[in-house]
Amino acid sequence: MRHLLLRAVVAGCLAWGSAPAWAQAPVATPLPAADYSARVATEWFSLALLLAQQTPGFSPPVASRALAYLGLTLYESVVPGMPRHQSLAGQLNELQSLPWAQPDEVLHWPTVANAAMATMTRMMFPNASAENKARVDLLERSLPLKLARDFDPTRLTQEVTNRSETFGKLMAMAVMTWARTDGGHEAWGPLRRSQLNYVPPSGEGTWSATPPAFASPLLPWWGDVRPFVLPGADTCPAPPIPPYSEVPGSAFYKEAEEVYHVSNQATQAQRQVALYWADDPLKTPTPAGHWAFIAGDVLQERQGNLAQAAQTYVQLNLAMADAFIAGWKTKYTVNLLRPVTYVQLVMDSNWVPTLMHTPPFPEYPSGHSVQSSAAAAVLGQVLGADKPFTDNTHNDRGWGPRTFANFKVAADEAAISRMYAGIHFRSGIEGGKTQGRCVAQRVLALKLLR
Repeated sequence: MRHLLLRAVVAGCLAWGSAPAWAQAPVATPLPAADYSARVATEWFSLALLLAQQTPGFSPPVASRALAYLGLTLYESVVPGMPRHQSLAGQLNELQSLPWAQPDEVLHWPTVANAAMATMTRMMFPNASAENKARVDLLERSLPLKLARDFDPTRLTQEVTNRSETFGKLMAMAVMTWARTDGGHEAWGPLRRSQLNYVPPSGEGTWSATPPAFASPLLPWWGDVRPFVLPGADTCPAPPIPPYSEVPGSAFYKEAEEVYHVSNQATQAQRQVALYWADDPLKTPTPAGHWAFIAGDVLQERQGNLAQAAQTYVQLNLAMADAFIAGWKTKYTVNLLRPVTYVQLVMDSNWVPTLMHTPPFPEYPSGHSVQSSAAAAVLGQVLGADKPFTDNTHNDRGWGPRTFANFKVAADEAAISRMYAGIHFRSGIEGGKTQGRCVAQRVLALKLLR
């Protein structure tokens, strides 16, 4: 049925007008996606990171979701041009089928990807500013001119262009139809009427709002969003935490004492690490955007092709999105208090972390640790576990570039940065790393190859 639908849509588009005379020349044998550069993909993700940074409501979990759907849309739009690969339909939760290109219909994969990414970007960022919506339109129009080698007019007819654009748009709309059912759609908007207001539990050691803003808990129901790959949000549990105790010398007390001392006596290098990996929303593209930036940079540096970009972006972003869902489920299940609350109650009533405010949600596990460990494990598998890379994410802020021996080293630094900042216990960091690696293994177990 979906094949007939695609043929009908394409036929309708082609019937709208005839192609110019220059476009009637026979097209050469269609090229696979691997014969084109990664630039269409990296250009669209660069813009998506800007939108994630500048669009209200795109907190880290929300941003990770948007990037995951963009990664999936990219992959599914070009996977028919990747002969050894297959669709993820039937492998992701509640995603049974997606459109598939007909073997006798020539498609131009950069054009397909350009149309698919433009369409999905508009739908993922509906409340973007007018200026940024114009950027989406401009990028879609300009890429065929900017990337002349990938959009070689001698290999394109108007018919192939129309058919490719139609397939890309149809793929984006099909993915978006599925996205609207995940429970996280429009999370930045008003609470659904059927959703109860979240009331934090009370009791010894439980989370409470933190200074200075004492803000309401962020996205308390995000752990109930449908994961992409994990069978459930609790599939990858974080290890048990030390028993809560206010007794000096107890395991929990020692963890709080460590945060207190490290935060107060942080070296300049530790302070720089804390700030570098903060990745605050509305100031940066968020933690998931940081790793997506790294992936795009590495793809360009190594002159990756469109097929490699599609595989990298889909696995990376699915892992980060599921990492946030799993981490948030654990956060609001364990509901552990933050270091600032414990220290003020037990050690020093006047203490607050000096580098940054504590985020408004429970402590365990560290979201940075879960997400960064998941990202690093995926990138290590896809792009090479022992290869050094340069992180240019914050060059425009004067904080880079920074070179790391491998992705795991960078992820470990991102994780420990939260203790340097005074906002996480060590168990939250280590437990988050364990959970993130589990998420990554689930994503890497997807069968991308036929």
